[in-house]
Amino acid sequence: MNNLFFIFIALNIVNVVMQTLKTLFTVKGNKYTAALVNAITFGLYTIVIVYTVCELPLWEKVAIVAVCNFIGVFVVKAIEEKLQKDKLWKIEATVQLVDFAKILNDCKLGNISYNFTSVKNNEKKYYVFNFYCNTQKQSETVANWLKNLNCKYFVSEHKTNLY
Repeated sequence: MNNLFFIFIALNIVNVVMQTLKTLFTVKGNKYTAALVNAITFGLYTIVIVYTVCELPLWEKVAIVAVCNFIGVFVVKAIEEKLQKDKLWKIEATVQLVDFAKILNDCKLGNISYNFTSVKNNEKKYYVFNFYCNTQKQSETVANWLKNLNCKYFVSEHKTNLY
């Protein structure tokens, strides 16, 4: 194998990682970070374009680009998931009177923060619960409780800037 083959692979790996980071920083970053990463990425992409017309067979180029894209995006997204901090999730649910005691007990056992309000509708008594989940695991736990009880609920996320 010649140097051109390895240079093409290295350039494509770096390009895919940078393009994926560019997307993340454009969506989640501030305008300065997004602009800087965009400028670097498109500068590198110009070099990749020049190497794309090199003398390697087309099938090799296609295979290299496909494999580099799969691995590069997968690695960047895996790192992003590891670095992502848990966010506060609020789950609001309407619970029937018959499920009230079970929900209170489950919250106590699961160490889930909550508050509730009593609501009366056509002589039926309901409770509107607000659950405050500090982790994704807590959110999943509460959602499973509510699904098992056939409760109506919705989830909202506390938004923060991560980059």
